[in-house]
Amino acid sequence: MPSRPAPAAGAQRTLAVAQLVSAVGDGAYYTSSALYFTKIVGLSPTRLGLGLAVAWGIGSLAGVPLGHLADRRGARGTAAALAFTTAAVVASFLAVRSFPLFVLAACLYATAQSGLSAARQALVGRLVPAPERTRALARLQSTLNGGLAVGAALGGVALAVGTREAFLAAFALTALGFLATGAVLLRLPAVAPAAAPPDGPGGAGGGLAVLADRRYAAVTLVNTVLLLRMPLLSLVIPLWIADRAPQLGWLGSALFVLNTVGVTLFQVRTARAVTGLGSATRTVRRAGAVLLASCAVFALSAADVPVWAVAALLVAAASLQVLGEMQQSAGSWQIAFDLAPADRLGQYQGFFGTGVAVARTAGPLLLTTLLLDWGAPGWLLLGTLFLAAGHAMGPVVRWAERNRPWLRAPVAPGPATAATTAAPAGARAKAYGE
Repeated sequence: MPSRPAPAAGAQRTLAVAQLVSAVGDGAYYTSSALYFTKIVGLSPTRLGLGLAVAWGIGSLAGVPLGHLADRRGARGTAAALAFTTAAVVASFLAVRSFPLFVLAACLYATAQSGLSAARQALVGRLVPAPERTRALARLQSTLNGGLAVGAALGGVALAVGTREAFLAAFALTALGFLATGAVLLRLPAVAPAAAPPDGPGGAGGGLAVLADRRYAAVTLVNTVLLLRMPLLSLVIPLWIADRAPQLGWLGSALFVLNTVGVTLFQVRTARAVTGLGSATRTVRRAGAVLLASCAVFALSAADVPVWAVAALLVAAASLQVLGEMQQSAGSWQIAFDLAPADRLGQYQGFFGTGVAVARTAGPLLLTTLLLDWGAPGWLLLGTLFLAAGHAMGPVVRWAERNRPWLRAPVAPGPATAATTAAPAGARAKAYGE
């Protein structure tokens, strides 16, 4: 078994503990929530899907302003407040008895989650030195997957019991997990808010400057295409198996475990190859090629072959998928941080994170149509899209680099100023606002 380095003492270890306890709660929620809202609350699957789509659509819009709040008011306090808010919203789910109340609670949940993600990323950017940042994020991703696995197992107990009380216990676990997350985040060192840009809210760098940064938006768009891999494991692949090889229905869960264990064990090792923008774009390009190979093998599983061969093809395809996922994650983390100005890490990470919400919202409809209706040709088309996005990342990142002078200046040492540079603040603000 490969060694997986423990987080360094101090801020990185505290961040990992916060990630772990929230992930356990998330795992219990993700496993049990769909059946709770359909079987206990009485929502139809269509209404459930519609409500979640609306919620994540709104949540994706909230990431930028809440990330901006973390920049201006302090990332630690903002992240803790959003963790406590998430706990309260999850607890409110227990009182939901109608579709309108569900949509309202789901919107609040998605908003708090999007903001928490942006604030956490801002914390990493301000507490972890730039050369260590991608490795730290890999450790956090590994911890996340381990926590999700534990939470999913606990949520599975609620599913097995199937009573209202069992589901309420799973939701209570989720709420307690986020309460603990907020408490742990408050143990981090205080992070001073970023100074407001000298030209003020009305200037080139004022306010939500990321919304005017076309180059960063282009990078985010390319990454969003690669994030279409996300609904595959949780939705499309189980449906693909049920349609093509119903006797292998159990394999969907096994492939989920394979993915979770793979990321837990190998994400840190994969991230070691990423040390700067150049290596990050090369890693993303390789990820596109690996994801194409994964889609090609999934397409082969539609062939008229024995069941054992279908199972072998599905395992091989899922193994390639987890490799591509780890490469894409490691490369995108480096790119997202390196192209973001030091005084706006929260809002920039919030904007980059909208790709996740878009993949969650639009991905299920797009991929079920493309893959379940079109079959093998759909898989090959999706793989080609992944390949094209992986190759496009390099040129788009180089285009974005041109108006970021801090990338050509020496990085100041120290955790509190990990992303600061010798470029004047005013020059940075005007550069990325064009």
